[in-house]
Amino acid sequence: MAKTIYSMCGMCAVRCPIKVEVEDGKVTWIEGNAHDGGMGQSLCAKGAAGIAFEHDHERPQSPMIRTGARGEGQWKSVSWDEAYDYIADKLKTIVGQHGGKAIALSDRGGCFNDLTKSFIKALGSPNYFNHDCTCGRNANHACKSLFGYGRGGVKYDIKNTKHIVLYGRNMTESFMVKEVRSLMDALEGGAKLTYIDPRASVTAGKATRYWQIRPGTDYALNLAIINTLINHNLYDHDFINKHASGFAELSDFVQQYTPEWAEQETSIPAEEIVQFCHEIAADAPHVIFHGGWMVARYSDTFYASRTAYLINALLGSIEVKGGLFIGKGPGDAGRKSLKTLTDLMPAVDDPRCDGLGTDKKLSHLDKGPGLLQLLYPCLETDKPYPVKAYFAYRHDPLISMPDPEAQKKAFDNLDLLVAIDVNYSETANYADVILPEATYLERDNILMTLKGWNPAFGRRQKAIEPLYDAKPMWEIVKGILERIGKGELFPFSTIEEIWNYQLQDTGVAIEDFEAKGIVTLADNNMCWERDQIKIKTPSGKIELVSTILEEAKVASFEPYKSPDAPADGSYRLLFGRCGYQAHGQSINNPILNTMLAENSLWINKEEAAKQGIQDGDLVSMTNNGTTATIRAKVTELIHPEAVFMLHGYGRSNPKQTRAFGKGVADQIFEKGLLDNWSRAGGGVNLLECFVTVKPANL
Repeated sequence: MAKTIYSMCGMCAVRCPIKVEVEDGKVTWIEGNAHDGGMGQSLCAKGAAGIAFEHDHERPQSPMIRTGARGEGQWKSVSWDEAYDYIADKLKTIVGQHGGKAIALSDRGGCFNDLTKSFIKALGSPNYFNHDCTCGRNANHACKSLFGYGRGGVKYDIKNTKHIVLYGRNMTESFMVKEVRSLMDALEGGAKLTYIDPRASVTAGKATRYWQIRPGTDYALNLAIINTLINHNLYDHDFINKHASGFAELSDFVQQYTPEWAEQETSIPAEEIVQFCHEIAADAPHVIFHGGWMVARYSDTFYASRTAYLINALLGSIEVKGGLFIGKGPGDAGRKSLKTLTDLMPAVDDPRCDGLGTDKKLSHLDKGPGLLQLLYPCLETDKPYPVKAYFAYRHDPLISMPDPEAQKKAFDNLDLLVAIDVNYSETANYADVILPEATYLERDNILMTLKGWNPAFGRRQKAIEPLYDAKPMWEIVKGILERIGKGELFPFSTIEEIWNYQLQDTGVAIEDFEAKGIVTLADNNMCWERDQIKIKTPSGKIELVSTILEEAKVASFEPYKSPDAPADGSYRLLFGRCGYQAHGQSINNPILNTMLAENSLWINKEEAAKQGIQDGDLVSMTNNGTTATIRAKVTELIHPEAVFMLHGYGRSNPKQTRAFGKGVADQIFEKGLLDNWSRAGGGVNLLECFVTVKPANL
């Protein structure tokens, strides 16, 4: 029997809406959900490899309990009952000795994390974390300090823009199919693209203007742009006067940061900066300065992101076609929001172990996602209290966080480390228990809210039964809670019961998702009148000088500090992804692995010549006692101060035979960076890492 299922992809964290064709219990076709505006029938390469992943036998097929030392790879397959009992016995002992606060959990965050937040809350712990300290924490806090909304609450109308400016946001190789289509539509319609990056990515090839900026100087460029917009009288006076505060302070601060000064820092000619400013002013307000996606980068990236958002305000590009707009939720459409599972759980009074919510020096940072880098000193010192159990759900900190050896040392103080995943992650390989989650084609998830011009509810629906002995996360949560005597806190036996609970008072029924997989909550796109823009800062205005930052004694405008230059033969290590590899999740995919089995090291042509390195040569990378060998990609398309490699390679688990031992992992060189993070924005400074490169035979 053939059937069509509308669901959501799970090959990366974007969760694009998809249409799945199923026949006789097998998935025969996957394409984009054409009912989702801008998506069409498109899928990226990763999404197209979903069927191959479904049938990949090199993923966890049953629960497993470690039998040897951590990291040795010795396991026994067990039943779910055995796994639940093992976890429950450990948790009961830990809670009996230290209380529920001694448990922590991290996940990838996103639209389904109400489930994991409710789980950790039900366990009696405040210690929920997500991955965002290595991704968008700086951008989130930068955006919130100006507008009162986090980065997820401020959207980009890319399709209708006249000029979009991207700082290292390699959009054409990103995960977001809809966003890429919007960009290409805009460019075909005559829009301009300015791309700023030390490395010429594929997106640079689509750009109207590409600036190969010196690594770590984005903030300098932005200060010079603001200086020019103000001193050349190119900003939107009316918008700033009506909707912003702190303009005089901003104007005074940027006077010293001229285009001529910025040229010395960035390598971008002053006259080009001035010309660019006149160009964007002519296109305003239909202009987008992207605040960044993965901006856990340099020590001042919070301020680089904040000034990028701030330039949008100067140009009046807020709540306007072709600019930035506030994402509208159910309440804006006069509808009720989905009910949350966390509301069912008893309140937790214990403070967080990372100090968010109690440490005044961190008062400007959201406590919701936590600061995962601050979990590690808690594990090592038992301060402010012991944390002895850690659940890593669909999150692989040994790949995504810096310095995996330092992480393992901290993990050795745990009494219980549980990995819940669809893959054999690096963290799973070091865990005590692996619980296999059903793949995105095999599981239902809780409902999600989609904010935008027109808010909507979305659903991931199971297309087929699990191929192996795997379960959806909601069943895993239920199973563990029942084993520790807290099953009454999660009173659901089916996913339909969860959906009905979430949909209470929304006016939406489960059946409404069948036709399109998405239920929109308004008849038309909603755009506020310019005089009715709802800014959620304490003052109700766009705060160029932030009340929240100033109260925490964090500068709204930080004096610029020139980044460290590498020594001869050393380079700042940059990393990223390409269009068909998603973090470390897809490296072992049967199809995607054949496209690029291992990574290489991009190095500037002139720098390579100095050391006698030719394209394809084996080179040695070294930092602080760690050395690895990789092939060089010699090119003019990267700044002389930097080298670049794709992220996610260098896998250590032999169960992943396609990826095992191939390529090099960037995070192994990031020694000491667990404690190198932005106190202003919360992001880990992942690019404050330098490596020495030389021919491998020396």
